[in-house]
Parts: sequence; C-alpha cells; structure tokens
Amino acid sequence: MYQPRAPYGAPLKRAAALVVGCVLAATGCGGGGAASKSAPTHSAAAPPASPSATPIPTLPPKADGTTPVFAHGKRGAKLIALTFDADMTADEGGRAARGERFDNPELIATLRQLKVPATIFMTGRWADQYPDEAKSIGADPLFEVANHSYSHHAFATPCYGLPKVSTGAVRDDVERAFDAFRRAGVRHTVPYFRFPGGCYDDAVLKALGPVQVTAVQWDVISGDAFAGRPGPVAEEVLAKARPGSVVVMHCTHSAAPATEAAVRTVVPRLRARGYRLVRVSDLIGGR
Repeated sequence: MYQPRAPYGAPLKRAAALVVGCVLAATGCGGGGAASKSAPTHSAAAPPASPSATPIPTLPPKADGTTPVFAHGKRGAKLIALTFDADMTADEGGRAARGERFDNPELIATLRQLKVPATIFMTGRWADQYPDEAKSIGADPLFEVANHSYSHHAFATPCYGLPKVSTGAVRDDVERAFDAFRRAGVRHTVPYFRFPGGCYDDAVLKALGPVQVTAVQWDVISGDAFAGRPGPVAEEVLAKARPGSVVVMHCTHSAAPATEAAVRTVVPRLRARGYRLVRVSDLIGGR
C-alpha cells in the first residue's frame, strides 16, 4: 500500500489535527464515502469533453486494466506543474454556511494575474458548494480541472486517520465527482484523478480501471497545509523543484491560508531559473 509521508508536507501532528478536526466537525478533509441513495444517477465514466480539439494525453492502463500512476514528467526539459487541491467534503456544508472558506478566489486571481497554467484537483463537494467558481475555473484556458474524489475519504488505509471508502465504492465516488463538475458547468475537465492523502493500493488501482483515468501523484510537497507563513512554503518548493516536477499545493483558504502569498514568490523565482510552468497534461503529453 502506498502512503506518502505526512500528507502535503504538513507535519504528521498537524496532518492528524486536520483529519481529527474534519471528522469531529462533520469531517473536514474527508467526506462521504460511498454515495448516498439520494445521489444523482451517474452518467458515463468519461468526464465532459474539453473545448480543445486536441486529445487529452493520458497514460495507458496496464495489461490487466489497472489504473496507471503518474508522479512527474521527464527530467530533461525545465517544465514544472503547479497543482492545487480544492478540498471539501460532503459533510462540510454547515461549516461553509458558518463562514469557513474552503475556496480561495484570491489564489485563482493571482494565478491569472501571473499567467500561471495550473491543474486544479477538485472534489465534487467543492464544486457543489462553489459552482460559479468551479465553472469559472473550468472555462479559463489557463486551467484544467481534475478529479480529487467526491468524498475526500481514504481510498486505501492506513491514511492518516481518514475514513475509508470501500473498494466497491471507489468507482462510484470518482464518477460522482465528475457528475458534480457537470452540474456546475465545468467545461475543461481532464481524465486525471488524485487520491485523497495520496494513499492507494493495488486493489483500488484495479477497481478504478473502468473509469479510465490516470492517477496523478506528485514529487514535491509544498507544505502549505496549515502553514501560517508563506516563506517556508515557498522555500520548500524552490528547494525541491526539479525538471518535470509535479508540485502539490491547496486551493482551500481555511486549511492553507499562506498559499496565495507563497505562489507570488515561487512563480517569479522559478521563471528566473529558466523553468516554464505548465499543466499536468503538458507533462504527460511530453513523456
């Protein structure tokens, strides 16, 4: 079973606090497991078509149909993909209603201002809560929207205390997120999937095979989860970034309030080093 170190670079104690806070306060970073009986009927597994006529690059499945996993691009060209997880669970609506910010429009505005292509890994619950923002992100040619599950529960355990989606329900959970993107009118989705917590095993890779997605991990953890200051986040990214890197960050203000300011440092410094910022699809297409 693959479980990365403390998720997204947060120290394990803080990562555990996120999980505990989420679960105790109507599940913060892990949500509703299998779809409820009231969930909408799923349409085809494939996501909505991109407005681009260019086919979206993916990795081929293994001979047994197992979902392929992508962690970084070629190490030659100086390309880096900044990725942002837009996390929200099925049980966090009450917290959002009380004013907790699971979105981060300031971050999206900064990416646009700096003209940074990015891949946004969005949970279905986030799209349901912020449909206008989801639609706007999905309509912007700078961005591509990928699947981060509907529930943000663990697809394999142990996974930092996250409740587990049963193996028989993982396909339903992923397809439910694509359905949420359709409801919000998200245009530019890509057939990529990121495991909550980065945790997976052979059984879940097999179960996801029929959904025809490429699983996308990372090789640089920004450490933006719960970071109070942007400086350490920026320095972590700049110290670890390599040609072909996939950097994981967050588009969730309540859990990662320093990300927008960190991006303002990271982007110009990477560009000054000769790096070109791209989307995950650009890295996969260049393999």
